[in-house]
Amino acid sequence: MVGRHVHRDRGLARPRWASLRVMTQVASHDNAAGLMTGFPPAPDARVTLDNWQDPPFNRWAFRHMRELIPSQPIPAGTDPAPLPAASRPLPDPPVWRIDGSTATAAEVFADTYTDALVVLHDGHLVAERYDEGMTAATPHLLMSVSKSLVGCVAGILAGRGQLDPAAPVTAYVPEAGSSGYAGATVRDLLDMRTGVAFRETYTALDAEVRVMERSMGWRPARPGDPEGAYPYLLSLGQDGPHGGEFSYRSADSDMLGWACERASGVRMADLISALVWQPMGAERDGEITCDALGSAIHDGGVSATARDLARFGQLLTDGGQAAVPGGLGGVVTPGDNRARGRQVVPAGWLAATRTPGPGVREAFAVTENEFVLPGGWYRNQFWVIPGPGGPVLVCLGIHGQLVYADQATRTVVAKLSSWPEPQHTAYLVDTLRACAALAAHLAAPGY
Repeated sequence: MVGRHVHRDRGLARPRWASLRVMTQVASHDNAAGLMTGFPPAPDARVTLDNWQDPPFNRWAFRHMRELIPSQPIPAGTDPAPLPAASRPLPDPPVWRIDGSTATAAEVFADTYTDALVVLHDGHLVAERYDEGMTAATPHLLMSVSKSLVGCVAGILAGRGQLDPAAPVTAYVPEAGSSGYAGATVRDLLDMRTGVAFRETYTALDAEVRVMERSMGWRPARPGDPEGAYPYLLSLGQDGPHGGEFSYRSADSDMLGWACERASGVRMADLISALVWQPMGAERDGEITCDALGSAIHDGGVSATARDLARFGQLLTDGGQAAVPGGLGGVVTPGDNRARGRQVVPAGWLAATRTPGPGVREAFAVTENEFVLPGGWYRNQFWVIPGPGGPVLVCLGIHGQLVYADQATRTVVAKLSSWPEPQHTAYLVDTLRACAALAAHLAAPGY
């Protein structure tokens, strides 16, 4: 998910933002306004399975996934959690970029192809910004932020005794006994410490992640490709010990999702809806892409609005509790949220995520991810990074999808983007630094 590529593409224009402060007015950030227009669209304006992940087509595609790939609904409930307005505007603090230059938070968000931004502090809406064509009701692909939702589903099932993290994967998916997952545990899946042979190299067309995309219907299939995500998982071999160093493998998330479905007898779209989406008070339906067999793409197929993504971040910040509508202002305040909150994700699950167990930190530190997220770790399908007040939960997806949930400062940042490249270290690090600067200012005494 994170890499060492630091090239910055200056050939694409920045977005026009009605943002934290007035920005330079430029054209829409990748000239995507004419895509999929006309009756029918012109050949060079069509978004297809071949091009939807490439710029400028990805900007349209990320907002219209259900028009490209079969998708299953994640129904919201009828009682959305309120997002009351904060009494003060969002600050625009300085940010030290990875290249040594300085900028403001607003400039960082403008420079990193932001499609939508929602910032919460103490459960209140501090800022809500949308790029041209996006609205509060527009769903946007979350990419691998989806993994953290699946991780929470696993935590809830574990809390109910339906899923045992210590159990072998084959306890839930016996077919995996003939694959590289033989001998791996559910815990290995949760922390991406299996020894399965899987390369998450987005620029290599022969990498396993690209073959898996073809099997799951995210790219046109080629002769010999397994049909469906689950048959593809069963084709994977093993190239190392299970329980070893951390290695980012989307396949592990898909196997985890499969195990959750087998453990519960419920498909993932309905698990997310019943266990997370509705209890946390989502305002709008989400959706998740599925393959030709109807299997959900657990590792990155969820789409949702920025507001609901921020609600998920607030759930994480509140220790897995959702606000109960009603009371003063209709929200849960820091002093009374334990009394009036509804526990959605087990508090112990999120506490364990923020506190690495034996070997978790070490498994991360020996990888190249330490260069990008020093002092961090990966646990329960979350990235965790150190913050001044304690660990910060971070959900990351390629092309710039992010949730930043800082429990110490009570700050949530939800950012949806359409980076032209899948991975970009400078964009990621600059964005995380901007989030940290916002959190520090929002939590400062007297702000």
